[in-house]
Amino acid sequence: MNKEEFIVHRNNIANLMKDNSAMLLFSRYKHGNEINRNFYYASGIKEFGDNVVITKINGKVGCVAFIQPYDEFKAKWVGRTLNKEEVYESSGIKDIRYVDTFDSYVSMLTGVCENFYLDFERKNLKGNLDENEIFANDLKSKMPYLNVLNANPIFATVRTIKSNAEIAKIKEAISITNKGLQAVMKNLKPGLYEYQVESYFDQAIKFNGATSYAFPTIAASGINGCCLHYGTNNCEIKDGDLILFDLGASKDLYASDISRTYPANGKFTERQKQIYNIVLGGQELMFKTIKPGITTRECNNVLIKYFAEELKKIGLIKEDSEVSKYYYHGVSHHMGMDCHDLCDYGPLQPGCVISNEPGLYIAEEGIGIRIEDDVLVTEDGCVNLSSEIIKTVEEIEAFMAKQGE
Repeated sequence: MNKEEFIVHRNNIANLMKDNSAMLLFSRYKHGNEINRNFYYASGIKEFGDNVVITKINGKVGCVAFIQPYDEFKAKWVGRTLNKEEVYESSGIKDIRYVDTFDSYVSMLTGVCENFYLDFERKNLKGNLDENEIFANDLKSKMPYLNVLNANPIFATVRTIKSNAEIAKIKEAISITNKGLQAVMKNLKPGLYEYQVESYFDQAIKFNGATSYAFPTIAASGINGCCLHYGTNNCEIKDGDLILFDLGASKDLYASDISRTYPANGKFTERQKQIYNIVLGGQELMFKTIKPGITTRECNNVLIKYFAEELKKIGLIKEDSEVSKYYYHGVSHHMGMDCHDLCDYGPLQPGCVISNEPGLYIAEEGIGIRIEDDVLVTEDGCVNLSSEIIKTVEEIEAFMAKQGE
């Protein structure tokens, strides 16, 4: 994305900040070795150790980036840091300084700003303090008259609606994921181990330009497909098994999230086909249900009612309440830079990107099926961003049969 995109992001953030405020953002680690998503959203900078400060003083918005100076020793061992010109080209921030001046700049701001926003993400009391919490405690202990506010709700609001540039990145990630799934179908057969089939996805997405994984791949064969977050991927795939894949490539920090369920031997049994088509019918119902104004919880209630009717038809359940034995997760979550993206959890709006992922899990039969696509909410409904990825019984069987010719 170009620097103009991030200028818009910062203006949207500033619109939600109180006047006479500063927002301090750090590029600290969030998921292993990846840049903090809110820092990147505001800056467009992909470099550890940099800071960004957004200010809103007497209604005027400003921004300063603090980067690391060139270090010859570091450049030889791990690579050079970004220079000021490169930071400007990616971020659009004109005022760029070095990190050793960060503390003095913030000290200056304490004389003109009443409020300091920091990006608090903690959801429980356990664990060590992160960089934001340490900085906030230090700030409050020395200047208790200042207001320390949480920037996270602001990011939840601005990240809920995706721009055209963000949607394009998600579509790139989906296209790469499709190539990975095609590689999986071409090579899937009984006798392989789950991790061996997973490796075909890994190679294909890296070859086709993925910058990372959206999340750890789930490759769950047989009864493993009934475990929602199965991740060991170390079982042998048996003839007659289904194998459920929940996976996604990431492109420039924007994620895809796709689930597909394939027959290991290339052919669904009649029972597998029956359950699969019920799940697929539920997904099609969701495509008709998703629209502005509805919540993901309401969508899920519609799906549960559908499953109750269908499962009673085939004699799997007798009472509506029994659905929870075979379907025990939500049908949708917001997507973006994170697979489960930061959002405001309100009614859907045009520009939201969400998942559509119904599933049924019949442990006593060793059948776990989930079908997941990525969906853009539009003015009058929704669009399936991952429609290119085949998913009907007939399409899957035809594709896998062709590989055996």
